Amino acid sequence: MNYYLALIVLLPVLSFITLLIFGKRMGEKSSYVSIAAVLAGFALSIKALLYVMDGGHAKIAFTWLSIGNFDVTFGLLLDELTAVMLVVVTLVSALVQIFSIGYMHGDKRIGWFFASLSMFTASMLLLVLSPNFIQMYIAWEGVGLFSYLLIGFWFEKKSASDAAKKAFLVTRVGDLGFVIGLILLYVTAGTLDMDKVFAMQFAPVVAGTISILIFFGAIGKSAQFPLHVWLPDAMEGPTPVSALIHAATMVAAGVFLVARAYPLFEQSPAAMQFVAVIGTITAFMAATIALTITDIKRVLAYSTVSQLGYMMMGLGVGAYAAGMFHLFTHAFFKALLFLSAGSVIHAVHSQEIFDMGGLGRKMKITAITFTIGGLALAGFPFLSGFWSKDEILLGAYQSGHMAIFWIGLLTALLTAFYIFRVVFIVFLGKPRGHHSEHVQESPAVMSVPLIIFGALALSAGLIGSPLTGNAFQSFLTGGHGAEHHPDYMVMGLSGAVALLGIFAAWLRYGTRLLPANIISKDNLIYKLLVNKYYVDEFYYKYLVKPTHAIAQFAYTFDQRVIDGIVNGVAWITVRFGIGLKRIQTGYVQGYALYMLVGLIILIIWSCRVLGLQ
Repeated sequence: MNYYLALIVLLPVLSFITLLIFGKRMGEKSSYVSIAAVLAGFALSIKALLYVMDGGHAKIAFTWLSIGNFDVTFGLLLDELTAVMLVVVTLVSALVQIFSIGYMHGDKRIGWFFASLSMFTASMLLLVLSPNFIQMYIAWEGVGLFSYLLIGFWFEKKSASDAAKKAFLVTRVGDLGFVIGLILLYVTAGTLDMDKVFAMQFAPVVAGTISILIFFGAIGKSAQFPLHVWLPDAMEGPTPVSALIHAATMVAAGVFLVARAYPLFEQSPAAMQFVAVIGTITAFMAATIALTITDIKRVLAYSTVSQLGYMMMGLGVGAYAAGMFHLFTHAFFKALLFLSAGSVIHAVHSQEIFDMGGLGRKMKITAITFTIGGLALAGFPFLSGFWSKDEILLGAYQSGHMAIFWIGLLTALLTAFYIFRVVFIVFLGKPRGHHSEHVQESPAVMSVPLIIFGALALSAGLIGSPLTGNAFQSFLTGGHGAEHHPDYMVMGLSGAVALLGIFAAWLRYGTRLLPANIISKDNLIYKLLVNKYYVDEFYYKYLVKPTHAIAQFAYTFDQRVIDGIVNGVAWITVRFGIGLKRIQTGYVQGYALYMLVGLIILIIWSCRVLGLQ
């Protein structure tokens, strides 16, 4: 099994190296190499999952570097959590890359695109297989680096290059906390090996401090408030990149980090509460912002921020298995929504939902699959999102976090409303814009992944539902207390708010029963939402502008003072040299005169020194 685990990571790495060398020459055939590598990785991940289901676990480690008493080890760890993540990452990556064949057709840098996707996937796979925090952090930064390259893939557009830099810099803020947390953990525990760390008992204050610092990394990568601002701007990258980032890789890394370090978090009720509160704020805030967004990809981006908040909410209230179950189902329906949106964008060449309309008649597969994804996201009864979202709400309810429970229900209502706002505007009604009348369905290479993701969005949640005895949660926790009797009150409320949200969206956007100007654009709440709570403006005014001012002052000081002193000394030296040059006439008589004058001056000075007159 150790050999297979190594291959899961090495295959996409070899794909990256191959395409780095030959990708430009191979052109669109580059996709074959990358897809073959990740499909092989998916097959091996299934094998690993079956191995774990039979009760097997695996861990290999070797010392890479020793510095005094500090050993840097590398290795691979296979357990229930890793097995689930391997299958999710490789499956989503494979389908996204197949979709990319059609979406990226004709791009002049397609070889580099697939090379970057390969290494992006490899970094995430290495992260989930890491048995120690040092290796995890290295893979963590690899995910960040290749997300930067993929978000800014079309770097010719200033908005794309700016978005890539913003993602890189904002996530670095969280990573700083992560690093400090790891340093404190090593100082306290003397090791960064996960098995050894989790076997220790820390004082609640120490465990809480380390956990919260580690959680800062997750706040950055998983776009939690207040470091959520990079994720909507990341929509400037190609849509397949958005699907991969939002479904199974970069943003999932933060949730996985908290889940992996959960034994440490559980030692501090304060840290758990902090995770729950941040997740709840993020879930509700992003859902309200999505109500006003008109860019289809940005609606889905804020939806991702909100759902990541839901996952953190679940982890924070103690519903560990429920939070990971939602990550599992979300990977499929969110990839479906992004790829369906990509299919629409590919057809109409616009991302504005009000440039679309009536597309359901001409893009039936896309319309059906997007609607299935929307139903799953909304928590429509018995679809995948319903089961996982219900588990999180149940966890909040049973743990006594009633404020979080009710905010979670309200967030579910808003989620159903904003996603079906998109469905009704884009796929129903009359065509809008000059492209909407001449659209056609995307080719099979793009439609087939949509159908597969659609099937998963319909059915994947059953594995963790009460109908199967909460099999997913039982597997993830090793069978310790995951099965429980369904709470029909919570289940009913969860389903009811989803139906109510969809109905409200239909009244507003699917019919003419409600006026278009229910809320004035001059309304303070509307202004607050459409400006995304002014978080970006706050950062620009109080962080970006002062930083630019300090940098400009430093630049000016360097140019005029530091360089001025150096250049001034050089100027004086040059001028002095030019002056001396004038006495170098080449005439012996002149030199004799200079010597005579110098001798006279020397005699006079000596006489004064010796007191002679």
